[in-house]
Amino acid sequence: MSSAIQGNILTSAGWVRGEITFSDRIAAIHGSSTDPSKNEEAYILPGFIDLHVHGGGGKDVMEGGDAVRTIAAIHAKHGTTSMLATTMTAPPEDIDLALLGIGKAAAQRGKGEARVLGVHLEGPFINSGKLGAQPPFARTAKLADVERLEAIAPIKLITVAPEIGGHLELVRELSDAGMRVQIGHTLGSYEDGVAALAHGAHGFTHLFNAMTGLHHREPGMVGAALAHAQYAEFIPDLLHVHPGAIRTALRCIPQLYCVTDSTAATGMPDGEYMLGRHTVMKCMGGVRLPDGTLAGSTLTMDQALRNLVGLGLDLADASARVSTYAADYLGLQERGRLAPGAYADFVVLDRDLNLKAVYIEGELL
Repeated sequence: MSSAIQGNILTSAGWVRGEITFSDRIAAIHGSSTDPSKNEEAYILPGFIDLHVHGGGGKDVMEGGDAVRTIAAIHAKHGTTSMLATTMTAPPEDIDLALLGIGKAAAQRGKGEARVLGVHLEGPFINSGKLGAQPPFARTAKLADVERLEAIAPIKLITVAPEIGGHLELVRELSDAGMRVQIGHTLGSYEDGVAALAHGAHGFTHLFNAMTGLHHREPGMVGAALAHAQYAEFIPDLLHVHPGAIRTALRCIPQLYCVTDSTAATGMPDGEYMLGRHTVMKCMGGVRLPDGTLAGSTLTMDQALRNLVGLGLDLADASARVSTYAADYLGLQERGRLAPGAYADFVVLDRDLNLKAVYIEGELL
């Protein structure tokens, strides 16, 4: 059954004032080129894509079971149409439990849920000296370890500290196997970052956070990203990264894209929540460990979009950074864009960028 909506449509070729007809995929877009500032109609943008989601609605991915379904539903209400469920560093049995739940959700999307594309394995193959908010279960990886996990749930993205012995070779093996490898939770140098990129790494996990910083004589991992990266994720909650650092990265990294790094506290009142094996506290808009370390966020992608526009990005550029670039990074040509044949994943926003409607594979939430 075909449906249609009208407004200022951000297509792959620019703004069109007209109509989208669709079922589970977009059938056609009719209309004429427009400058959306010249009229008062709603904005229709590609649905948001979040590649770093730990939780929401009081649930944490590491709980396993149906927790990821609750998380996918909470984020869908904020315009996220597809996402990667993201693990914490944990003992093997905890990660197995989480992946069992993710695998079931990825196999079958439930009504009102964002599409779970698979897993972002953020831990445990990171540097124990740069855990950030990750629990202390970091370990060295071998390809067989990842292959065993891949048999439980589809791993689309994996964070690795490349300076750990054997990990540089692992980066190449994982990349050759079709996984996107990101550099993160790392004490590695600029040279380690450049070497990892040469071995097939493609991105950086929450740029600036939990990695060696930029100094003019020791550029660090941040310097490697700014000098060489095509893609990197960052958390635009304006707590994790200063607006000036965001502007620097926007000038340096062509396809810098947003993630929420959201936790169980997302969409919930202030209080205590679980993040893997950690207890974290939500207060004053942030989530922290007892020692004050930032521990993920409560950001949603609709707020990420508004924050980018508030920093001075035009709406089309901001939209690409909460949707299209993440899809491109994973090689998903049928998501993250409004074009005939693409999935009917889109959001409708009013003139103040408040969310009015969400469509996921043609379903109106």
